[in-house]
Amino acid sequence: MKKLNVLIFVLLILMELSASAQQALFGGQEIKSPEINADNSVTFRFNAPDAKLVVVTGDFLPTEKITTPMGEMDGPGKAALSKDDKGIWTFTSEPLGSELYGYSFIVDGLSTTDPNNPFLNRDVASVTNIFIVGGGKADLYKVNDIPHGTVSKRWYDSPGLKMDRRMTIYTPPGYETSKEKYPVLYLLHGAGGDEEAWMNLGRASQILDNLIAQGKVKPMIVVMPNGNVSQDAAPGEGSDGFYKPQFMAPQTMDGTYEANFMDIVKFVESNYRVKTDKADRAIAGLSMGGFHSFHISRYYPNTFDYVGLFSAALMPREDATGKVYNDIDGTLKKQMENGYKLYWIGIGKTDFLYDANKEFRQKLDGMGMKYSYTETEGGHIWRNWRVYLSEFTPLLFK
Repeated sequence: MKKLNVLIFVLLILMELSASAQQALFGGQEIKSPEINADNSVTFRFNAPDAKLVVVTGDFLPTEKITTPMGEMDGPGKAALSKDDKGIWTFTSEPLGSELYGYSFIVDGLSTTDPNNPFLNRDVASVTNIFIVGGGKADLYKVNDIPHGTVSKRWYDSPGLKMDRRMTIYTPPGYETSKEKYPVLYLLHGAGGDEEAWMNLGRASQILDNLIAQGKVKPMIVVMPNGNVSQDAAPGEGSDGFYKPQFMAPQTMDGTYEANFMDIVKFVESNYRVKTDKADRAIAGLSMGGFHSFHISRYYPNTFDYVGLFSAALMPREDATGKVYNDIDGTLKKQMENGYKLYWIGIGKTDFLYDANKEFRQKLDGMGMKYSYTETEGGHIWRNWRVYLSEFTPLLFK
């Protein structure tokens, strides 16, 4: 009898677990959101019969000015949804251009994601849903039926930082079956980002896959390190466990990262089939990563033939006290004298860093240092940085 009771108890537990699993699989709302319509307008739906106000906010709406740790910037707009007699709130946008968009909901003042859309991105500590409107430039951001590269998370020893650290590495289609050596692009993230930012927010692997398949980009390895020297890996992926990400990690822009960057280069050149000449190395980054790319490329002035500064944070900083920042003009002049193939600068017209980039270009003009310049609409946003990556990479390793 005791064995029978135990058996019944176990069966009840298994039935409860099965019911929970079924609820997780099939207990979601039967609502389609977002729905991309034939004219590329998008309909959003949210089930909240008792809510008094539901608002959608996202970068598909006209921007609003917001205050951030970096100053006043363009932020995502907002639009109110309308409720029907079943408690379903709905909003349909204007027809949208081809792009990858992010959005979330605000329900009676509480921010939340869309329970009907499982596709999410994390930017610093904010999580938003995403969707793609194709038919244009955003087709580069989609996974298409073409050969694909491999994305791996690699741990490397950094003697200079005295820890093992994680980076993301993209190898192009055919790398595993080839004996060929490849050029390398070191692609750096911005403040609040990490080694996952360019993959998740920047769609780097999709962009590279598509451009390589179109014959517009030479197959290359792309190395995406973590630029926060106090971290061994992205939040939740390293030894510090789960914690709320912060916008600016300690020592992020004090010269420590730049001074020890060659630990990354040495690991890549020791563990991958890569070409190791200056002509086969490129470095580029957005915002803080542009700051890092600027300083790394002139601190090691005969190392990179290609430099890309995407909305680079080039203004003076009080914490920029490391030896890396000594004799900036002298090392920049040395970089110019050594020669390079491309020095590429891109910035949005309403970017809060626009004036700093303008002053930097005036410095380069005064030195006679040649560069390529791209100016786009919009501000300090991933929409620009994805475009910059898609325009910069076809110019590399010619």
